[in-house]
Amino acid sequence: MNLYTALRAGFPADLDATAIDAEGALYSWRDLERGSAMLANWLERLDLPAGSRIAAHTDKSVEALLLYLAVLRAGFVYLPLNPAYQAGELEHFIGDAAPGVVVCAGRNFGWVSKLAFQRGVRWVFTLNDDRSGTLLDRAMQMSDMHEPVARASGDLAAILYTSGTTGRSKGAMLSHGNLLSNAQTLKGFWDWQPDDVLLHALPIFHVHGLFVASHGALLNGSRMLWFNRFDAAAVARRLPEASVFMGVPTLYVRLLQEKALDCGRMRLFISGSAPLLIETWRDWQARTGHMILERYGMSETLMLTSNPCRPGDGEQGRRIGGTVGPALPGVGLRIVRDDGGPCPTDEIGHVQVRGPSVFAGYWQMPEKTAEEFTADGWFKTGDVGRVGANGYLTLIGRSKDLIISGGFNVYPAEIEGLLNELPGVGESAVIGVPHPDFGEAVVAVVTPRGADRPDPEVLIRTLKARIAGFKVPKRVIVTTELPRNAMGKVQKKLLREQQAGLFLS
Repeated sequence: MNLYTALRAGFPADLDATAIDAEGALYSWRDLERGSAMLANWLERLDLPAGSRIAAHTDKSVEALLLYLAVLRAGFVYLPLNPAYQAGELEHFIGDAAPGVVVCAGRNFGWVSKLAFQRGVRWVFTLNDDRSGTLLDRAMQMSDMHEPVARASGDLAAILYTSGTTGRSKGAMLSHGNLLSNAQTLKGFWDWQPDDVLLHALPIFHVHGLFVASHGALLNGSRMLWFNRFDAAAVARRLPEASVFMGVPTLYVRLLQEKALDCGRMRLFISGSAPLLIETWRDWQARTGHMILERYGMSETLMLTSNPCRPGDGEQGRRIGGTVGPALPGVGLRIVRDDGGPCPTDEIGHVQVRGPSVFAGYWQMPEKTAEEFTADGWFKTGDVGRVGANGYLTLIGRSKDLIISGGFNVYPAEIEGLLNELPGVGESAVIGVPHPDFGEAVVAVVTPRGADRPDPEVLIRTLKARIAGFKVPKRVIVTTELPRNAMGKVQKKLLREQQAGLFLS
């Protein structure tokens, strides 16, 4: 089944009811149906080859969401791209995916169109966040009736390029079946209610905002309070109208700085895309009375695990801060040692998964795809973690972030957890850098908490009293902020590059 058909089946009977409130601009469910139909008809008129990729390098807007729905309806493949990407980055994505159409913000048309045309793209249109652009101009000429193109569960629906924090971005291929199965699982597990209202403040070039948040509301026929960009004060003002909120940890930190947080109608706060500090989790509970639900997913797999939503799920329905919960229904989860053998309870190892939402592979990279799957069909996530007796997964970090110092394995998350609880430390990132004696040396980069500035020597002495000497950072560097990608993940690759010569001079 075409994913759009399944999402459309969730629309309410009253199509004239408000589907999206975009800061006062109201869109009905009928508007979503008609707008995506006109865009789909225009895409079909371009006479593109079957399976063509439609690249969207656009700012967030309701019209950008309609473009995504139109691509699904027309049976093409959606390629969302971070609008912050510059020429060098965009050149890789366009060269690799070879899209038939590129849609970009009007302010970028000059350089994007030049780059696209040089690489054989036939069509480049503009789409802005103020309901203007050549794409909308063309679509307005089309019929507002459209029959979605038939698609099988295994047919490609979207390509998501990985963040590239550990290397060159790879295109994860997601099918209609991958996306639909995950949306249906989350609808049940997160107990979506008929009267739920989603406050949508996430970007839509990523799994979290596009597939988890948007799909959830569309499939459930729930109204969305839509923000093209996150503004803590504006979001706080509309919290009383919402019952579901999804955010990355940074959004929760910023909301905690607001004077008023009226969460009287809120049912569920969800956090993902980056690790949530236990301090933030506790502060949020103390301030609002709500325990944030943490979950775990990837571009390649969509959502895999989740803390429980309802009493009776998981360990008597308990949400445990610092964990990402047990595996979702239908998801296989295992922790294995370096040799592939199973890890016992609470032993740290490599996280592997399988299930209906796991992707088919990387775009035009069959060898890389084969490397990332085991002989018995499990996907190697590249994450390191452990599963407790309660079945809850605790993530320790990325296997590529593992530090081997003097022959000993050091897991950065363990040290970061200790550092983040020490006086004066706001947040930390632990990395390994080249060292002439140890091979790699443990280095911590920390930010101050408020006006307090931590003393590196005091931090090191404190850690020496708590953990083995080989885990203690050889150096602690205090900085104003940690480098992050668009979804809030700390860019450890960049930190390693910045500190690569620390012990080599």
